[in-house]
Amino acid sequence: QIKKGNNMAAKSNLVNLDAMIKRADFAHKQDENSSFETFNSIPARELASGSPIVALLRKPDFQRETNHWTPDQVVSLLDCYINGDLIPSVILWMSPSFLFVIDGGHRLSVIRAWMEDDYGDGQISHKLFGHDISSEQRKAAEKTRKMVKEKIGAWSYYQSLLKDNDNDNDNDNDDITPEQRKKLSTLTARGLPVQWVKGDADKAETSFFNINMKGTPLDSLEELLLRNRKRPVPIAARAIIRAGKGHRYWSLFAKEKTEIIEDKSLKLHRLLFDPEIKKPIKTLDLPLSGSKGIRTAIQILIDFILIANASQQNGVMELDKYPEDLSGEGTLNVLKKTITLASRITGNDRGSLGLHPAIYFYGPTGRHSSAMFLGVVTLFSEKLIQKNKSFFTRFTNVRSELENILISNKELVATILQKHISHKRANIFKNLLEKIVDKLNDGKEITQNDLIVFSQLDGKLISGDVQSGSSKISDEQKSKLFISIALNNALTCPICNGYLDVEKSVSYDHIQRVREGGVGSADNVQVTHPYCNQSIKQ
Repeated sequence: QIKKGNNMAAKSNLVNLDAMIKRADFAHKQDENSSFETFNSIPARELASGSPIVALLRKPDFQRETNHWTPDQVVSLLDCYINGDLIPSVILWMSPSFLFVIDGGHRLSVIRAWMEDDYGDGQISHKLFGHDISSEQRKAAEKTRKMVKEKIGAWSYYQSLLKDNDNDNDNDNDDITPEQRKKLSTLTARGLPVQWVKGDADKAETSFFNINMKGTPLDSLEELLLRNRKRPVPIAARAIIRAGKGHRYWSLFAKEKTEIIEDKSLKLHRLLFDPEIKKPIKTLDLPLSGSKGIRTAIQILIDFILIANASQQNGVMELDKYPEDLSGEGTLNVLKKTITLASRITGNDRGSLGLHPAIYFYGPTGRHSSAMFLGVVTLFSEKLIQKNKSFFTRFTNVRSELENILISNKELVATILQKHISHKRANIFKNLLEKIVDKLNDGKEITQNDLIVFSQLDGKLISGDVQSGSSKISDEQKSKLFISIALNNALTCPICNGYLDVEKSVSYDHIQRVREGGVGSADNVQVTHPYCNQSIKQ
């Protein structure tokens, strides 16, 4: 039996086969007459590049990414195929132009990946992803290829056996065993069984959702994205997570708009997801949004986009409340506001605070905290919406003290967040930061008990009541040690004394101003936060 993917598994252990079957929009109106003939099965040989079936085969443009199977599941499917075991039918729908996969995309993609030796890192995948293959995707592909070779055998191996078999005129080649002959017979004769959906595009879409809510059910986020695929936030999120590459969900917009969408998505991708995280952590150059290769990455990104597009009148609007975007204007507007917020947090724009991710967005063991990230994002978004410029000045005035508090109390902050229900944690951290800033600006000291009271845990958590870890030196403990040592030696801004994220966000400032005769020599230049240089100093 083929077991389908666990929705909670990390993508670093999931095989990305999204390039094996192209996507297309099956909802456009066309002549419903078709010259295609239905068939009862698809032989493996028909899934090779250049075959008529592959040329016509498509996934619905709204279907989730084909990356929900582990290497073990890929091997399991191939084992069932090569040994003649039962495999569930693939379900197809015939449009006037294409053969759409309603169910069975992973099954078809696995067989095709086997034939092409492309488990997410081959020529076909490189073409789709614009040669931007993440390290997680490459590792999963390499692991899968090794397992397939050891347990199943590469497609090229069976092709060489077939060639040897054809050249064996006496039909008595001792080099080919009976077991191998049996598998060769299966390869040449067997196909994946096919069932057909009858009806128009609406019937096909209804069938897709009915089928995909059973067996391998879409999780709530996937269903929300698929059902709202023409709204600006899902389009923007998919563009950003893939740096404007992969399937172009925005392809129906005018060319000048698609180019801007791709450019802005690439910028946001770099601001939020570069560089890729490697464990244990050995650098302070960390991505603000955490790893793009984990299952929660798209949720964090969507939350960030929604927060960035909040308004004073409506607050944070739900994804499905946005109108469908038929021209691209809605998506461009969403991306523009998202860049505005991201550029306040990081980057080299003049208003950038250049927040250091290791301090503001990562917990004590070097694990990215979505609650901390979204808490900061919510706080800054609110102040931008309110046009509250004084907050950023007040924040900068006490930034050094604030950061020292966050660094020295990381264990306590992590415990505080864990004490709250998950959906409330971002708001708890947002309020905690704001109250710390307010109290420090009043000239008062902050104690651990203050942090507990600010977080609404007075009487529920005692200062110093933080559990210590085990004696094992894990990757998380190694990361914790590195971050602690590295921050002790990290550069700080000479204007606010806050930490500098030198890889992403710095400004080069004249110590003696130009108007006062200052020159551009190295001994008259200092590295600062862009905001400190352009707003505080000026």
